[in-house]
Amino acid sequence: MPKILVVDDAAFMRVTLRNVLATAGFDVEEATNGAEAVTRYSEVSPDLVTMDITMPEKDGIQATKEILKLDPNARVVMVTALGQEKMVKDAILAGAKDFIVKPFQPDRVLNALTRLLS
Repeated sequence: MPKILVVDDAAFMRVTLRNVLATAGFDVEEATNGAEAVTRYSEVSPDLVTMDITMPEKDGIQATKEILKLDPNARVVMVTALGQEKMVKDAILAGAKDFIVKPFQPDRVLNALTRLLS
């Protein structure tokens, strides 16, 4: 069962993603900001990370760069609000593999993650 690390400062978004992913059979871990994401990545070695871009302490782009330093094969999918196209571009340049736009459709989330895990 693939392990997904869900990173978002909004509890509602973490719960929503957890429900979508757990229902689909994924093992879900959580982090509440970018700094915690880097620490949790080292602790739980997830197969994939969903990363919010805008968070306190450390944004998703910086956290993605740090995770990729720890593990060059890390798979990170950015989760972004509409209107953050420049940030998405920066995230892809930083090494993110894909992005999901909020509010997201569960099918879009599962298709993106399944494709990256296969």
